[in-house]
Amino acid sequence: MTAVHALPPEAIVDQVRAVAEDIGVDAVKIGMVGGTGAIEAVARALPLVGDAPVVLDPVMVAESGARLLLDDAVEALRATLVPRAAMVTPNLPEARVLAGAGDDSEPEELARAIHALGAGAVVVTGGHHEQAIDVFFDGDQMLSIPGERHPDGAAHGSGCTHSSTLAAELAKGASPLEAARVARETAARAVRDGLRDIGAGPGPVDVFGLEQR
Repeated sequence: MTAVHALPPEAIVDQVRAVAEDIGVDAVKIGMVGGTGAIEAVARALPLVGDAPVVLDPVMVAESGARLLLDDAVEALRATLVPRAAMVTPNLPEARVLAGAGDDSEPEELARAIHALGAGAVVVTGGHHEQAIDVFFDGDQMLSIPGERHPDGAAHGSGCTHSSTLAAELAKGASPLEAARVARETAARAVRDGLRDIGAGPGPVDVFGLEQR
């Protein structure tokens, strides 16, 4: 369930209903929602997918550090989508915004704070931290998920790759922790193999190993 910010609210609900009634829904991934109207529409649509696990990637802070959601939209995200999510996957800056915490807050305390908002599990991804370690918390277990860092890779889309992989793994029946480990490995590999020569920016990740073919 992504790219809904360009649609009128009723169209979002109608599209989700059409998909759910036609082919069914095994998992949902929510990415950037744009504003309060879209957030509320997504919240209205979620009952249509039944018990399908929901992965929320709270896209709130750009690579440049610019805020992508207004404060009222952040509050709507906290109140309506986080409690419905089986897993929430913020990077470190997004986790600090979502938790309402300061710049010195560490991933473990942020994961606890976001879990307290009602999420089933939280993965604070490690791409913006000194160490490339994701922090997983499900209310019982606080675990580190280490992985390789590829500072010379192309990282545009790494967060989307991570959360989409999580949703796919949950749809296949993986546990949240199993899904988080696969997502960490997949995102790191996609950055490693990223398409560095495309455009003037950081370049997109390569999930399918296109340059290796």
